[in-house]
Amino acid sequence: MARTSLRLRPPRPDDESVVRAAHAALLAEDFQFALGLEPDTPFEQWIVRLDAHRCGRDLGEWVPGTFLLADVDGTVVGRVSVRHELNEWLASEGGHIGYGVLQEHRRRGYATEILRQSLVVARAVGVDRVLVTCDDRNVGSAAVVEANGGVRDAERPLAGGAPMRRYWID
Repeated sequence: MARTSLRLRPPRPDDESVVRAAHAALLAEDFQFALGLEPDTPFEQWIVRLDAHRCGRDLGEWVPGTFLLADVDGTVVGRVSVRHELNEWLASEGGHIGYGVLQEHRRRGYATEILRQSLVVARAVGVDRVLVTCDDRNVGSAAVVEANGGVRDAERPLAGGAPMRRYWID
């Protein structure tokens, strides 16, 4: 995969069907694709909320963050959430960056490129040392983080008891 073929971009109103389909597909894997998007949430309202969160407004229990879709030649292949700061839970389990790639687009290098570009976003909002976590059994995600310079910090149990890897990227 050419590095330039994948780009991160904010969701647009015409992305509704693909985002809702991706959300449903990844919920089956116990992963939220579209953070905070409920079935009854109007899509454009969700987009406005994402922009507010990016600007640090109307956060509630959230922290400021940037949510972007991963687009390859007009096809959404995944997404990323770049948190501008950490709360207690994110510092323990979630990290600064959470990304996901849709099943049919995996094993093509997209996750590695999503994380690489996400590090640029994190730096742009002032995050110099980035925490990324993954389930210890997710060897693919661990390889992605390590390919982007992740240095393993420690293992901690997830809420369900499984070990979780923690990585720092400087």
